[in-house]
Amino acid sequence: MAVEGNIKVMIIDDDNDDYLIISDYLKNIANQNFKIDWCYNYKAALENICCSSHHIYLVDYRLGAKTGLDLIKEATANNCDTPIILLTGRGHKELDIVAIQSGATDYLIKADLNSEKLERSIRYALERRDAVKALRNNEKKYRNIFEKSKDAVFLADENLMFVDANPATSELLEFEKEELKTISLYRLIADDTTAIKIKNALTNREDGNDIEIEVNTKSLQKKNCVLSFTYQNSGDDKIVVQSILHDITTLKRNEKANLQIQKLAATGRLVRTLAHEVRNPLNNINMSVEQLLDEAPDEEEKTYLDIIQRNMLRIDKLIGELLDSSRPTELEFAACSLQEILEEALTMAKDRLILQNMKLITNIATTPLIISADKEKLKIAFVNFFVNAIEAMQPNDGVLEVSLYNNAGGKTIKITDNGYGISEENLARLFEPYFTTKRNGVGLGLASTLNILQQHKANIDVQSTIAKGTTFTISFN
Repeated sequence: MAVEGNIKVMIIDDDNDDYLIISDYLKNIANQNFKIDWCYNYKAALENICCSSHHIYLVDYRLGAKTGLDLIKEATANNCDTPIILLTGRGHKELDIVAIQSGATDYLIKADLNSEKLERSIRYALERRDAVKALRNNEKKYRNIFEKSKDAVFLADENLMFVDANPATSELLEFEKEELKTISLYRLIADDTTAIKIKNALTNREDGNDIEIEVNTKSLQKKNCVLSFTYQNSGDDKIVVQSILHDITTLKRNEKANLQIQKLAATGRLVRTLAHEVRNPLNNINMSVEQLLDEAPDEEEKTYLDIIQRNMLRIDKLIGELLDSSRPTELEFAACSLQEILEEALTMAKDRLILQNMKLITNIATTPLIISADKEKLKIAFVNFFVNAIEAMQPNDGVLEVSLYNNAGGKTIKITDNGYGISEENLARLFEPYFTTKRNGVGLGLASTLNILQQHKANIDVQSTIAKGTTFTISFN
């Protein structure tokens, strides 16, 4: 028996003779010391059990007006977990079953009682108590890990219907716990191919490790996550899928931003090298043309020299623009209202909307949202977004939606159009310098816009669907 020192036993019986007989049985148990107390009052017995003042209780079925079964039921209702053994004068199978179901640890018949049976019953009851206590401690420990994990941890059935989920799951997916129990993870996975891959793995009883998925939250925001899962049989022929969903949205966004920074840096080095190599021979050509012009050529020769000179100036101007786009812009930071910057940028773009007969919807927070910014440069960045959105939409059918709101993550601006969308291939190259899908475009507008936003330490995310439209999300800390 896993109890150090004396085992404290209380005999609850309203018959003094029975108490003495049971005490003798306990005293005759070898190699074990018992401290034996007697209680014959129902109310006092219940208070004692609820205080857990003894290691084990031996309760007679007959206790005057009430029964030992009533006592066990009341003790169980009060969350008393000290082991109780029910004693009765006569064997009764139904009583045996009811006693165990009500919370009794064991059921013994007094007529068959002896020291050996009593020792075995007490030993079993105390060992069971220790096992249950250890199980509860483990459950509490793992439940604590489950509840406080920063990752989304959840249990699901074989169809990935949520069965149980920790608070982080609700926070990530934006569904309340009870709402989650009515949906399947498959419904939230953005990519059908990934959903099929996961379904095949579960069908084949395979575990999933670090599967990158994109999930849609309740507000239809897309989150990049890593899913790991394992399955187990719950014992009743039901499959339980244990899963962890780790949010890597910020990591992906930072990786994308770092990649763009590296691309801009590499492109800048290339542009500066080419500009140097091109401008040297260009200067020589320009000096030669000026010399020829000074020698008073005839009108036909002068016409051709003027053409050469004009195009040299165009090349020189283009080189200047390329250099400007590749070097950090000099910014002058000051406290600015985002509402004011957005409204002024929209005013600059409004003529295009009117000419194309497009609709503008704004949802801008009224509480002033102040950031440290270069107002004019940031205004240029927003105008570039608006112009690109307008050019992506059909005249007469275009709808431009601009939102500004404050949330826990900072100040967020969303610019949404219902244009022709951007393919995945082009989306990956969207902010690359000199990349454009426009016939007469140079491909510097969004590159310089990204440059401005990065200098403002803003994060940018782009979501696009072909033939449905594009959303740019810009977040300021």
